[in-house]
Amino acid sequence: MSFEQPDELSRRRFLSQAARTCLGVHVFPMLGATLAEAAPASVAATAKAKHVIYLFMSGGMSHVDTFDPKPKKKEVMGKTTAIASSADDIMLGHYLPETAKVMDKVCVINSMTSMQGAHEQGAYVMHTSYNLRGTIKHPSLGSWVMKLGGRINQEIPGFVAIDTPADHSGGGFFGAKYSAAPIGSPDAGLQDSRRVEEVSKENFDRRLSLADKLNKQFHDRYENSDVKAYQDLYQEAIKLMNSKDLKAFNLNEESAETKKLYGAGRFGQGCMLARRLVEHGVRFVEVQLGGWDTHYDNFTAVEGRCKEFDQAYAALITDLHKRGKLQDTLVVVATEFGRTPEIQAEHKDGRDHHPAAYSCLLAGGGIKGGMKYGETDASGDKVKDKPVTVQDFNATIAAALGLPHELVIMSPSKRPFKIADKGVPVKAVLG
Repeated sequence: MSFEQPDELSRRRFLSQAARTCLGVHVFPMLGATLAEAAPASVAATAKAKHVIYLFMSGGMSHVDTFDPKPKKKEVMGKTTAIASSADDIMLGHYLPETAKVMDKVCVINSMTSMQGAHEQGAYVMHTSYNLRGTIKHPSLGSWVMKLGGRINQEIPGFVAIDTPADHSGGGFFGAKYSAAPIGSPDAGLQDSRRVEEVSKENFDRRLSLADKLNKQFHDRYENSDVKAYQDLYQEAIKLMNSKDLKAFNLNEESAETKKLYGAGRFGQGCMLARRLVEHGVRFVEVQLGGWDTHYDNFTAVEGRCKEFDQAYAALITDLHKRGKLQDTLVVVATEFGRTPEIQAEHKDGRDHHPAAYSCLLAGGGIKGGMKYGETDASGDKVKDKPVTVQDFNATIAAALGLPHELVIMSPSKRPFKIADKGVPVKAVLG
């Protein structure tokens, strides 16, 4: 009789449940790379960025209403008007007045282009650099950063995803240990990372000691990766439970002034949590803001989404800069595609999917601020100058972190993969 080998997610669930039952401890995410893998030599010593805060605008942010307005084209702009920013050469849609104040610290890439015009496929390639396939799961960008860069703080997760689907933050063929630690509500903190109340400290220690004695002979006899993962689970659980840095997940420690700066919205809270996490050594944090799929009533929807984004993003850039963390934290704003310059009157001024041309942002972490790179045509329909593919964009993120975008890692099926596939860094935006 033969048995199918469990995948990484199933194995992680089994180990987590075993710890919960036997020891009375919750540890939902494995904490990324083990200590032996925590400091790969592949990180360039000259890299300016140590952390990434990756803000993903799920649904397809309209570039012509936000970061690539066309003030001379009323038929394109509709109800949106263009406003000046703190950067001489950058104008924004009028829904982003706070963001306009920090654009001297931001690089706008107006020449993003993709071949994927559907949500699932577009989001997948942005997060992995590869097209969605039914035969393989590719690691997410955060997983690649962990694999190549390792953890900074050994006691808490190195990759955290806030309001982010598992499909966008999974370890793919790297395995579950490279998946993100998931956060739902930002003000709830890291769940399942504590000893349950009904198990006392003394009882917990007694159970752990007993488990070690009962399993020692088995562990000595069967030294393989699955058994090691089972042992490592207890060590990681205890380390996390006892870590002083668990406070990084507690927004209650923030001042009333700082909370007001970010706003009470869920995305703003997520951005504030992301700042706390990078301050405590988390390498990669993703925060998502959905609702950008504006097929219907585009201008009302964009105004609503921008209202939440605008305050939170400006607060994040301002706060990181004030604390001296913007210089080593790369703040990314990405989306799966843009929206059509054509306004669809039959859908109450809606805009359709538009992967041919759209905008993304980079700030901090050695990126040149107050500049725009690339250009679309007069209506924002096509890239006119300096096209940037999804893979080029991800290669630029890797370069800012000092990670080797050319390094090949073989999948379990012996196929070669790179963090940005065939992408080439946009050197012009790197300081």
